[in-house]
Amino acid sequence: MDRNDVDWRGYWPASPTPFAEDGSYDEATHRALLDWYVDEGMHGVFVNGTSGEWFSQTPDERRRVAETAIDQVAGRLTVVVGCTSFTAEQAAVLGRHALEAGADGIGSTPPPYAKTYPDETVAYFRDLSDRVEGPIMIYNWPHGTAVDIDAELAGRLVEIDNVVAIKDSTPSFEQFAETTRRILDRARVIGPFMSDAGLDLLLEVGGDGFIGGGTLWGAPDAEFWEAVWRGDVESAREHARRSDELFPKLWLPGGWGGHFGAYQSQLKALMTMLGQPAGTVRPPRLPITDEASLARMREILIEAGLLPQPVVA
Repeated sequence: MDRNDVDWRGYWPASPTPFAEDGSYDEATHRALLDWYVDEGMHGVFVNGTSGEWFSQTPDERRRVAETAIDQVAGRLTVVVGCTSFTAEQAAVLGRHALEAGADGIGSTPPPYAKTYPDETVAYFRDLSDRVEGPIMIYNWPHGTAVDIDAELAGRLVEIDNVVAIKDSTPSFEQFAETTRRILDRARVIGPFMSDAGLDLLLEVGGDGFIGGGTLWGAPDAEFWEAVWRGDVESAREHARRSDELFPKLWLPGGWGGHFGAYQSQLKALMTMLGQPAGTVRPPRLPITDEASLARMREILIEAGLLPQPVVA
């Protein structure tokens, strides 16, 4: 199995998992969010990843979230379910469930906390592949695993049966470019192409898509890829430059956290301001309640044109 066995491309939100104020999973809000993604023209959705706060869910909850997403999307979008866990056996249990429930594929980082060496990382994904029958997306998330999959290691990983894609969230753009060049012929490459520099790389060597924490822009994120595919580079570049201007005001370098709170906490606060179904976070994450931070976040959205200017009496 390789990149040609799937059609994964375009903009996919990494769906937050909405929680209610009492900490329970808010299924109704999640269903509404998934419908919103469909209406905005997203090309796929990634469930139970970093934005989805998989780490604060029980295995039963992770299965319920996966089932809900698959059921609500109902074939209208590609659905890949995050199955990251501490061992390949644990990840495979979640992976088999997701695939049997109708997911188009599964994703996993290297096992968190263990800080695996390259041979151990290869062994983890080989063991996972041996235990599931379906496409696997490798998720390079060095901020959560202390493992940064470089081009050499990526080249080894994409030789594993069932590995068809990599979601590359390395903080090093130079490394991402090298990885793209090395593995694009064998695996779908999903990463930071939606910047000015990323678009240049995309036009030079190719690429497949981007998975972002939710989508603040909505339809324009999907439209970036539609513009690239139809050869409208000017429109794609305009959106890339808007994003280049906005995101450093909100997110820390490397995109692992926000200037005003944890990644998931800030994302859900921004989504709420934009009228997107979001819910709240679950411990260990805490919601952002500082009024000055919330006010500055709203100002940034107004400056970007995502919210209207307030009416001055």
